[in-house]
Amino acid sequence: MTEKTTRATPADAFRKARRMWLKGERIHLASLSAELNIGRATLFRWVGNKELLLGEVLWSLYEPLRLEALSQTPGQGVDFVVGVYRHINSTLLHSEPLRRFIHQDPEYALKILTSSQSTIHSRTVEANTRTLKDQVAQGHISPPMRIESLSYFMVRLAESCLYSDVINGREPREEELEDACTAVRILLGGKA
Repeated sequence: MTEKTTRATPADAFRKARRMWLKGERIHLASLSAELNIGRATLFRWVGNKELLLGEVLWSLYEPLRLEALSQTPGQGVDFVVGVYRHINSTLLHSEPLRRFIHQDPEYALKILTSSQSTIHSRTVEANTRTLKDQVAQGHISPPMRIESLSYFMVRLAESCLYSDVINGREPREEELEDACTAVRILLGGKA
């Protein structure tokens, strides 16, 4: 009787990479393809390069957090947007896997998290833009600047707080996140 072998799938590669990232293990496409018993070319076709794979892993963790913040934050308008912003970024500030990822290779982590070519950065700006546009469409906010610019500035403010250890050598602090929330409130046209 022959033993049936199960072939790996793109979803298997993604799940394995996600588990590795959450455990703080470095992801190497060569070792990932070996573990999945597939060729490197096959893995590359499935996930693209390592940066794209990491972007997908990070987005798979960020998007549920964003949806949770949207569903759990009460109110509307400026208070709602700031509450969602605070919820997401406070959670990220205390995320052990994220902190570990940043400390393993700070420059590389910053590239993956914040570069304009980064999957996670661009998707975060787009998702934030949708939230702002929804609040504008409902008549809850009327920001004094273009929504796309506002969204971009909000994300960059969060990044400057969350990754301050890499950017300027200062450990990220909750107080700085609160200052960023105040700045977002002002950018939205609210009062400090």
